[in-house]
Amino acid sequence: MNLKKPFHCCFIVFLAFTTLLNAQVEVDSLGLDDKYREDQFYFSVTYNFLSNKPDMVTQKGFPTGFHLGFIRDMPVNERRNLSVGLGLGISSNSYNQNILINSSTGPDNFDLIDGETISFTKNKFTTYLVEVPFELRWRTSTSSNYKFWRIYTGVKVGYVLFNSSKYEGNIGDIKNKNIENFEKLQYGLTLSFGYSTFNFHVYYSLNNIFKDTSLNGESVDLSALKIGLITYIL
Repeated sequence: MNLKKPFHCCFIVFLAFTTLLNAQVEVDSLGLDDKYREDQFYFSVTYNFLSNKPDMVTQKGFPTGFHLGFIRDMPVNERRNLSVGLGLGISSNSYNQNILINSSTGPDNFDLIDGETISFTKNKFTTYLVEVPFELRWRTSTSSNYKFWRIYTGVKVGYVLFNSSKYEGNIGDIKNKNIENFEKLQYGLTLSFGYSTFNFHVYYSLNNIFKDTSLNGESVDLSALKIGLITYIL
């Protein structure tokens, strides 16, 4: 039996495979893989502040936001560490505060909970949105390095699909949904930065949460500031 021919064939295949593997490792180490993309799924938890509050409005409890979505990463340079991202996500946001929403319709349905004539054990409103984030992205990653620095900044546009409010206190339980006072379209600036798995995330709203709303004769121009942590998955 002639073993030389099969041996030569195997040796040639081995050399070809080794050459291809070495070339791939070199490409990967430089971050030049022409199919490499980064950070396309995201999950974020935020603490939701109310900005532009009237002096009489206060926040209590722990108002939270949960944000989940997908961003298509589109590198714009050869090293693929600069990119733009366009995505789609969902978000729920609660705000604990001392504004009583006592009707789901009409422009003048807001009262101040003063703690004397009206008090509460729970009072919050919640919004549920579908969101479209757009980001400009810089990172120090390669296709083989999963711990790296990143700075992502951009804008996020959201549409309120559903809203609700819930009050529990000395005047009973009051629940509302699909309240007309909420602005349907929400938009703001975003910034995510950090190293490796968990990163800081900030969202600053550029428009108001409510429309045509007043409280004790003063316009309610509340906007959202969300600060928290975000994690990305390929």
